[in-house]
This record gives sequence, structure tokens and C-alpha cells, in this order.
Amino acid sequence: MKLTRVTLSILTLIAANQSFAAVETELGTLNADFRLRYESVDQDNALKDASALTLRSLGNFKTKTFAGVSAFIELENTLAVIDDYNNGIGDGTEYSVVADPESTEIDQLYLAYNTEQFSAKLGRQVITLDNHRFVGHVGWRQDKQTFDAFSARYEKDAINASYAYINKRNRIFADEKDLDSKDHLFNASLKTDFGKLIAYGYLLVVDNNTENSLDTYGVRLVGKKNVAELPVSYSAEYALQSNDSGANSYDTQYLLLESGVTYRDITYKLGYESLGSDKGEQAFQTPLATLHKFNGWADQFLTTPAAGLQDLYASLSGNAFSGKWSLVYHTYSADESLAGDDDLGSEFDVVYSKSFNKQYSLGVKYAAYMAGDEAFAKVDTNKLWVWVGAKF
Repeated sequence: MKLTRVTLSILTLIAANQSFAAVETELGTLNADFRLRYESVDQDNALKDASALTLRSLGNFKTKTFAGVSAFIELENTLAVIDDYNNGIGDGTEYSVVADPESTEIDQLYLAYNTEQFSAKLGRQVITLDNHRFVGHVGWRQDKQTFDAFSARYEKDAINASYAYINKRNRIFADEKDLDSKDHLFNASLKTDFGKLIAYGYLLVVDNNTENSLDTYGVRLVGKKNVAELPVSYSAEYALQSNDSGANSYDTQYLLLESGVTYRDITYKLGYESLGSDKGEQAFQTPLATLHKFNGWADQFLTTPAAGLQDLYASLSGNAFSGKWSLVYHTYSADESLAGDDDLGSEFDVVYSKSFNKQYSLGVKYAAYMAGDEAFAKVDTNKLWVWVGAKF
């Protein structure tokens, strides 16, 4: 652990020194990335309000390519400057959760092979597929998600196909909640005149000496067309999921419909997402996803409730003061009613972010969740984030 901390410090200092970095280009590319973020959580329950000020420091090095082969190493450290929060691994349990525990770890370490049409990686790596709904890096959290895996991709003309085998999920809670696994990820896409058509199969198994599997098969279409000289985007997706655990077996469905249009530099979107339930006993789950990106930034549905989730949402986004802004509204309901109740609440989200000189960034973000029916045991939740970042 001490060696990792020292190595990370050396890497980040070197990356910040432009003269040294110029020498290092003979061997490869060295980068550093820092993000200082304040997060507060206020919930209408007995927990204390959480306040967290964390600094994430990241340094990586990619070697030059020789005969198509290269190597990559990335070290990551998260330091809590203010730690009045539940970090998700047992500290500060009297507070609300901010899922950014202190950690120092090798975030990525892999060998890569690349040709014009084929690429492969072996080792600890980031894997993202499509829009991160099923497989993502959870980059919003300070300790992003990576995988110990073999992955391969083939791309030629309109065809793109990938496969990955994962034997460990390095999740966002340092080493405390990493999971051994036997996961197979299949994904293939074809570019057509109507958009990109994608088919996938994600076969997930937690390697914990129990009988379990989570198999998902789906299709997705994403595209953009000009209608009356306006750019119109559209997405449609459908998936079936089988969840087996010992003697229990559940079958659920997923549906996404979304469309957007840009008019006078403002993008308007309307969408509907359904994560179905099997008779209110088990719902559709996406355990490898970048979950913060979906179903509201207050993170009330990181695990889909057993009754399922229907999310009807609308958003506005655009540019202002050389930065980007977004407003999002969600209204939630259960796929299966619980004791006659199906209102899972609503949420309002807003964000503004800005970059300077391609190296520096800042942002502010707010989420307000209003609870629905008491049967679902949700409470009103407000979250605020303010951050600055630097890349070298």
C-alpha cells in the first residue's frame, strides 16, 4: 500500500512537469488527473446530514506500441478532507451515504494488442458498452469501476463486435466490496440507414460458491435524422432477463423509448424507461452499469425495487457562459403495485459545468428527490455537488 502511494505521487508530479514529460515521450505517454469535490446529502430520516470533501488523484502511463503491443498502468488515490459521511464500507454509519471511501489502488494494469481492425486487452481495465446502461465505469464516483478481464473487439466498415470475460469486478468501494465473477459479455452492432442496430447478451455469475446467474439478452436502436431541418434523435431498446438463484427463478423485461430535438441551441428530450418486475418479487437489475447516469442523480434506484420501476423523464440542455447546463425531471412509478400503491416519487435535477484551456474544469450539480407512497420506504432527499478538476 505504501509503495502504491509513493508511486502515484511520483507519477502525478512527473506528469505536471512538462520538461520531464517531454523526455518520457521516448518511452510513452504519462498523464495525471485531479478532482476535488464537495458532496452534501440531506435526507428526511434519522440519519445525520452528510458532508464530504474528497480529492481523487490519478496517474497513468501508456508505453509506446511495439509490433502492435503496448502496456498501460493507472494508479488512483482518494483522500477524504472532510469525512462526515457514511462511506459505504462501514465508516460513519450515523450519516447518509456518500460512496467515496478513502482508497489507494492499481486502477488499471493491462497489456494491449492492436491492429487496424482487431484489438484485445488482458488485465485490469475499464470496459464500457453502448450508453453504460448495462456495463460502465461509474466514473462519477471517485473510485471508478474496473474489471479483471480479457476483452477483444473487431471492427470493419459498418460492423463492430466485442467479447469480454470478467473474473473480478473491482467496484467503487475500494477493495472492500469487489466481487469474484465468471461474466461473459457479448455485444455486436451494425450501422444502417436508420441508425446503429445493436444486439447483446450479458451472462453474469458471482463466483461465491452458490448457484446464481443473471442472463440478459437485448436489442437496441439509436439514430439521428433531420426532420423539417431540425436534428431529431431517437433510441429504442428491449431486453429479457433471467435471474436464477438456487431454487428461485425470475423472468423480467426492460424497455426504453427516447426521442430528442435541438431547436435554437437547446436540446429537448422525452423518454420512458421500464425495469419490469416478476409478480413484485424480483425486478430487472443492471449491476455493472454506471447507475448514477440513470433514474435520477439522487441515486434512489441503484438497486431496482422488487416492484420494478417505470421512469418517465423530460430534459432540457444547452450552453451558457461557455459552459454546459441541463435540467431533468423524473416521475417514477412501480411496475407492480404494492398493497395498492405504485407512486415511487419524482425528482428534479440540474447541473452546470465548464472547462478552461482543455485542462481545468468546474461544476455544480443538484438533485431533489420527493418520495411517493409510504409503502416503498423512500424519503425526501437533497444532494449537492461542487467540484473542480485539472488534467495534465
